[in-house]
Amino acid sequence: MLKRLYDWTMAKAASKNATTWLAGVSFAESSFFPIPPDLLMVPMVLANRQAAWRIATICTLASVVGGIAGYMIGYFLYEAIGRAVIDFYHLNDQFEVLRQKFVDYGAEILIIKGMTPIPYKLLTITAGVAHLNMWVFIGASIISRSMRFFLVAALLYWFGEPVRNFIEKRLTLVTSAFAVALVGGFLVIKLI
Repeated sequence: MLKRLYDWTMAKAASKNATTWLAGVSFAESSFFPIPPDLLMVPMVLANRQAAWRIATICTLASVVGGIAGYMIGYFLYEAIGRAVIDFYHLNDQFEVLRQKFVDYGAEILIIKGMTPIPYKLLTITAGVAHLNMWVFIGASIISRSMRFFLVAALLYWFGEPVRNFIEKRLTLVTSAFAVALVGGFLVIKLI
């Protein structure tokens, strides 16, 4: 099933409506869809590196709006819809642990984990279930999603095709290293 979704996503990246598909996939991935928008974003940026920042902006905005939909699922429809999404991805154990942490560290969790390949839908639904303040949720989502998508766009813009293979093989490493650097920066600021 995932192979078919991957092939479908790659075909959409090459279509004349690629930008629309990118926005749709970015929106859907934040609340229920299993394929990350990076799979559309990477070939689109490589095809037109001058559009990298516009493409990253589309990914970010659509992902945040989709995240709001995921938040609403968690806040209002967890029993009806949210639980089914969590069950479908076999994320029950992670969800319960994360829900407990969201009460105290919701914004920090969204900023740090929202940049990683952790399914963003898990974070958005959990934020809704935990009743994280909506404005905090939106702000943290904008920060985390823009850092993720603009990092990928910047790497592709500056390094082109060679970085594509590196990102596809080591996406977890790239985003985790960036998250560690960000947290380290916050710690340095706190200590000064």
